[in-house]
Amino acid sequence: MQATDNVTLELQAPEHLGLETRTQFRQGAVALLEQMPERLGRLVIDLRTTKSVDSAGLGALMLVQRRASERRQVVVLKRPNDELRFLLVLTKLDDLFEVEAEAA
Repeated sequence: MQATDNVTLELQAPEHLGLETRTQFRQGAVALLEQMPERLGRLVIDLRTTKSVDSAGLGALMLVQRRASERRQVVVLKRPNDELRFLLVLTKLDDLFEVEAEAA
């Protein structure tokens, strides 16, 4: 691998991202971020099967984003539902993430 190669890893978000699933989700996401080189990592969080995200789940996404930012990596939210997209806009967090509406 060359120093200029971007590394992309993907994580499937749980069906309900919230109080009961946030810790395991966050730990898994941070572990993936740490597997990638700084400045070149891209973590794609696949949300296509995620039906709900509560405030604890939103907090977990923010913590993952903060860790990625510290490592100069990118977090991509892949196929979030309309409710989550609205929640991100409402909380002014939509600028923190790249969003992929359709499967790439």
